[in-house]
Amino acid sequence: MLQLILHNLISFICIISLIVFIHEFGHFWVARLCGVQVDEFAIGFGRELFGFTDKKGTRWKICPIPFGGYVKMYGDKNGASMPDSAALANMSPEERRKSFLGKNVWQRMGIVGAGPLANFILTIFLFTALFRVNGLNTTLPIIDEILPNSAAAASGLQKADEILRVNNDEIESFEELRMIISQSADRELQLDIMRGGRQIDISITPKSQITKDIFGEEIKVGMLGITSSSISHRDLNIAESFVEGNRETYRISIAIFKAIWELITGRRSVEELGGPIKIAKYSGKTVDMGISAICWFMAMISLNLGIMNILPIPALDGGHLFYYLIEAIRGKALSAKYQNIGFQIGLSLILALMVVTTFNDIMGLVK
Repeated sequence: MLQLILHNLISFICIISLIVFIHEFGHFWVARLCGVQVDEFAIGFGRELFGFTDKKGTRWKICPIPFGGYVKMYGDKNGASMPDSAALANMSPEERRKSFLGKNVWQRMGIVGAGPLANFILTIFLFTALFRVNGLNTTLPIIDEILPNSAAAASGLQKADEILRVNNDEIESFEELRMIISQSADRELQLDIMRGGRQIDISITPKSQITKDIFGEEIKVGMLGITSSSISHRDLNIAESFVEGNRETYRISIAIFKAIWELITGRRSVEELGGPIKIAKYSGKTVDMGISAICWFMAMISLNLGIMNILPIPALDGGHLFYYLIEAIRGKALSAKYQNIGFQIGLSLILALMVVTTFNDIMGLVK
């Protein structure tokens, strides 16, 4: 058991640290391009374990709590990029020029947005590499078999039916169909079917079922009870792989945004959320599955991190971007008072989310 825990923990630290490094390096690189002095570049939180100072005065350091990182720039109060207005007021013109707050609003937006953008770039790069190595395997959304006593059997679906659209969204592969169905347990869907050269509409409600994911973990998903074996394979060159990498990033991003909206509106339970313990467990299992699985898992974590950080939540990059957008429209920044209130609210939301996801992880271990 101890060996398994250490394996999962080390795998988690390595994978998360690399993704966090890419995110923070996006902030760092654009900040340097804009002439901002970067005081600290940290992977992890807490007291410094070890580090070094480069020629430009940036302290690069590793900290013991491996749940993120930060880039602290000249003029910031802390690693969360909260502005130090008092310090700014006492800065000389030369100090203002090298401070983050001394830059115009568009430069600040570029610096803040570079972190999530780096995550999207990493995701596209990893997906591109996977498509280049493995090619494109597509299972056509054509029904080969209908399982008895299933939602498909009850709805009147037939063998050889081709599923064209679900709720007016076009379906290009069986994998895409499976993702939609799995997220729609006990919710009625409208299917557009091609049968014998004629298009028909069918209403169907996927049945809720407990199954196992690729990591062997039990999850609740929606099931129609259909299979397809119409598989096509195509090797891709680097340009085609890049196009498919972008398409995959876009497709999964839309699915993540839909899931977030369903959480907000109550259509999806917070019990489905996973936290650091679950990610650590999946990290260990992914490492055991080989390099392709590691790349896929890193792409998914990086994409989720990028999307979470563009949400307009104060204390996250998206919250800062929201403040700067208001500043660009108004011609002046929000007062420090309102920014601090927003920061406290945002931090409370993030802590609450961490508590909920960690509780879900613990309950999952107990089960």
